[in-house]
Amino acid sequence: MSRKPFFWIGPVALFSLVSIGLAPTAAEAAPTKAKRSTTYSRERSQTRKAKLARARAVAMAREMADTALPRYRVDASGDLVPYLRAAAAIIYNPETNEILWEENAQTQRSIASITKMMTATVFLENNPDLGEQVTVARGDVFQASTTHLHANDKVTADDLLHLLLIASDNAAARALARVSPYGTEGFVPRMNEKAAELGLENTHYADPSGLLSDNVSSAYDMARLITHISGDERIASIMRMPEYTVYTKALRPRPITFHSTNHLLGRADVDVRAGKTGFISKAGYCLATLLRLPQGPDVAVVVLGARSNAGRFMETQNLFNWLSSRAQTVLAPKPQQQQQ
Repeated sequence: MSRKPFFWIGPVALFSLVSIGLAPTAAEAAPTKAKRSTTYSRERSQTRKAKLARARAVAMAREMADTALPRYRVDASGDLVPYLRAAAAIIYNPETNEILWEENAQTQRSIASITKMMTATVFLENNPDLGEQVTVARGDVFQASTTHLHANDKVTADDLLHLLLIASDNAAARALARVSPYGTEGFVPRMNEKAAELGLENTHYADPSGLLSDNVSSAYDMARLITHISGDERIASIMRMPEYTVYTKALRPRPITFHSTNHLLGRADVDVRAGKTGFISKAGYCLATLLRLPQGPDVAVVVLGARSNAGRFMETQNLFNWLSSRAQTVLAPKPQQQQQ
């Protein structure tokens, strides 16, 4: 069998061929592929930037629309009532158990971190030692989404309550459930038992943090719940704190300063007695509050499924302002009540 001749070209000879143009350079060997890849990446980057710019513009327009106050409409009876952009809301009078205004208040919706109101209630019902040292477990912080804690941090149960209700810390919710008498497995069933005891018919809990969309309730139920928990000053006093600092006792002690997610705190035009925020994508932006009217009484205002972070506070502000301007009429005893 004949063999084909084999020719070896040394580096010097190859350099000579390249220099006179008979052999392609490395850059010339695949010019089309390199340019196509660069062009494709640039186009994809520009498309992504354009989409982000449009999304930001839409979000900004939504924020501006949500923050425009006041927002009212005329209802079928000719009365001026709040115009709501959120999915559901209610103004509830705790003293008379009366709904002063509502829209979709009985509709069951995902409630996100408003769930943590029940987490605090169930944890405190056995009067635990709030000075008890708790070591944060890896399972507490794993995929916690929002947390200031690290595994092996040592904090008190009281620290965890502050993290839960002020910073809406998800790892704190898990840690409290774990160290409670019910343990991790029994805590959520107890939350649902407590909801049934309080008559919260549209409420069901799936986890203590509110991360799961299966935590559901209604604006009416949450108005009643925040009314109930505000009677426990251990909870209400924490909910009124704009910020707080805890000090871990791990190998490397560190201060953790965190601020409230409730942006109504500290405002001169709203007296917040208790409040809890919540957000996941399925729930939208949520806020449950107990507010004190200038005329004296407290009212529960709950907004579920607002379109933006600013929107939930402005929706609440709009409802509060509407009620404040009509409190004398709206809160006046009805003829039936006067007869009683």
